[in-house]
Amino acid sequence: VHVVESGGGLVQAGGSLRLSCAASGGAFSTYAMGWFRQAPGEEREFVAAVDWSGGSKYYAKSVKGRFTISRDNAETTIYLQMNSLKPEDKAVYYCAVDKNIPSFLERFDTIAYWGQGTQVTVSS
Repeated sequence: VHVVESGGGLVQAGGSLRLSCAASGGAFSTYAMGWFRQAPGEEREFVAAVDWSGGSKYYAKSVKGRFTISRDNAETTIYLQMNSLKPEDKAVYYCAVDKNIPSFLERFDTIAYWGQGTQVTVSS
C-alpha cells in the first residue's frame, strides 16, 4: 500500500496551494479519503474528507469556505485546494485513507493508512 502526498510548499498569506494524494495497492476506490494536519507542538487535527463516491464532503470549521476537497476515482487520487491561506494553516498535511467516514470525524486513531506528510508554510 502506498499513500503519497505532493504539492506542499511556501506561500504568502492570502495565497493558494493545491495538495494531491494518490493511493495505490488496494481497492481504494471504495474507501473514504481525506486530510489531517499537525502543527508543531499541536495535536493532529481533521481538515477535510470525502466519501468513496465523491458525493459527500466534510470540512473542519476552520477551513470551510476556503478549502475544497475533491477526488478522482479513476486514479484513486484526492486533491485539497487551499485558498485564502492564513499563517495558522501552517502545518504538515497528511493524507488518510479508511473505509469509514467516522474514522475521519471521530476516531482518527483508527485510520487504516497514512501518507508521509507534506509541509505547508504560510508566511505573513
